[in-house]
Amino acid sequence: MSVFRSPDNPIIEPKHVKPSMPGYEVIGVFNAGVARLKDEVILLLRVAERPVSTHPDIVLAGIYDAAEGDIVLKEFSKEDSENDFSDPRLIITPAGTYLTSISHLRVAWSSDGIRFKIEDAPAITASSDYEAFGVEDPRISLIDGTYYITYVAVSALGITTCLASTKDFKSFERHGVIFCPENKDAVLFAEKISGKYYALHRPVSPLFEKQDMWISESPDLTCWGNHRRLMGPQKDCWDEAKIGASAVPFKIEQGWLEVYHGADRDNRYCLGAVLTDAAEPWKVLARTRSPILEPQTDYEREGFFGNVVFCCGLLYEDDKLKIYYGVADTAVCYAEMPLQHILASLNL
Repeated sequence: MSVFRSPDNPIIEPKHVKPSMPGYEVIGVFNAGVARLKDEVILLLRVAERPVSTHPDIVLAGIYDAAEGDIVLKEFSKEDSENDFSDPRLIITPAGTYLTSISHLRVAWSSDGIRFKIEDAPAITASSDYEAFGVEDPRISLIDGTYYITYVAVSALGITTCLASTKDFKSFERHGVIFCPENKDAVLFAEKISGKYYALHRPVSPLFEKQDMWISESPDLTCWGNHRRLMGPQKDCWDEAKIGASAVPFKIEQGWLEVYHGADRDNRYCLGAVLTDAAEPWKVLARTRSPILEPQTDYEREGFFGNVVFCCGLLYEDDKLKIYYGVADTAVCYAEMPLQHILASLNL
């Protein structure tokens, strides 16, 4: 696969983003949704930040408390043998699991798609019991002049998918939970198909350890039904452990092309592609056997959670995929690849 990585990568790093609260530090800016608004490229960044602990044996976590209407601090001792800090993303305790950071969504603007002006204040932050541990991984679909944003809400109640909308990326309307736990990686098709809206999403079956991609339909973007399994991991392949939708599907002559992510048994995340039928998007026509983008550079292999490339947004322009992707749960990078090379890898 021919991939052009920007020589400016990573194009956005934690040092470029101001913390949203005193006493916090930004540890990751990644997994950005992307859209065009007039002549500008808009990124909706996932910004992960954590409270700075002044005690070497105390780990702090920021948690949104709906009763307080604010983010509060919770302390965890490294000296307590029952607390598990082995995964840098998690604090696992007998009382429950917490995140080491809390994420919000923030807007960035660019005229050239590489150099971005990042807003100082968050656009969407935790604001309900379903978002106590933060909001993550936005995907943006432009439908009939409105930008609809699916995002992940995380709390002790489970991982849900929520919906918001905007026309200008300055004010946002929130529409609540559209997929209940455990469900994430939801993306909306950018147009109706036979009078219905469609979404890809990734429910989880803990009993049978299934993490497959599903497709559902809706009359109004709020009520979703006719859920159908689209596809699952490929045995002994780069996406053998789990898969999920990444970017918003886009329409080409051959059907709907979806760039999706997958992980292997070692938690190495790569990107692949799948083609579905234009009129019946629940029908898979072809799928890449090998990744179209995989961790190769130092900034993709090393970071907060290494060996990860993860995409929430791309622009399809001039017969190229312009991909904005997160690396190692740390930073945002940019890559391009020709559509024809992806079609060739699909063996059409």
